[in-house]
Amino acid sequence: MAMNVEYTVRETLTNLRRNLLMTVAAVLTVAVSLTLVGSALLIREAVNHATIRWRGGIEFAIYLNPDAASTELDAIATELQNSPQVETFRFVDQEEAYEEFQRIFQDSPEMTETVQPEELPPSFRVVPRDPDNASAIDALGRRFQDRPGVNRVVFAKDTADAIVRVTSFLQLLILAVALALGVAATFQILTTIQLAIFARRREIEVMKLVGATNWFIRVPFMMEGMVHGFMGAGAAFAVVAVGRGFVMSAVRNNQLFAEFFVSWSAVLGTGALLFAVGVVIGALGSGTAVSRFLDV
Repeated sequence: MAMNVEYTVRETLTNLRRNLLMTVAAVLTVAVSLTLVGSALLIREAVNHATIRWRGGIEFAIYLNPDAASTELDAIATELQNSPQVETFRFVDQEEAYEEFQRIFQDSPEMTETVQPEELPPSFRVVPRDPDNASAIDALGRRFQDRPGVNRVVFAKDTADAIVRVTSFLQLLILAVALALGVAATFQILTTIQLAIFARRREIEVMKLVGATNWFIRVPFMMEGMVHGFMGAGAAFAVVAVGRGFVMSAVRNNQLFAEFFVSWSAVLGTGALLFAVGVVIGALGSGTAVSRFLDV
């Protein structure tokens, strides 16, 4: 008996309606699991954005007021140049700071279009002569904290440590819970397909007697499981996309988390991965069910 697409779709939809409560439970389990996976991936993306300006050996940055006088800038530059503790330093003016801002948020025009170069602070990026001497770096940086024209001094180590403390444990916890729920989702789909097979066992026997092939009978059940995974992934993607907007709004004015940013391209890429994983989870659950419980 040849495979019929219309029959496969009709039977898949019939199975979904027949086991509505189990279908909802399976979809929700997949959705929760993949929401956690998506969250962990976007946290990693946010960390990459938050640390991009510290790559390249910079140990601390002296952020100046946007309206700092040229004499104030010259005084700081002279002291850095004459300090034996400083290996190199680089001045980043407002135009270069704006270019850096555009690189960090290149996939998010809603951010770059609302900021002008004159709103960003210029800064000195400093590489100490002895980068392993934390106390010397700390003492050197704090010499500039109360200078005229200085807004704040930000240490790379402090920034990195804060990011690691906040995100590392959280990511591991989220992924562990997501893995457990992913296994639960697979078994939930397996149970749902098993019940569908059991409910239609006499119909399956008749189909077999009139010449239906194994795959003709199996495919609608396997499609049902894959639909569970796809729908769960869709719900997870919606939660992650909406949640990204809320989180970005909440951290935008927070000094510690202001540079944590996730672009829409990263959200879309994560969504594609979630759909792929969802379909795989559905295929595993349904495939196991038809292999173990469909005796054809």
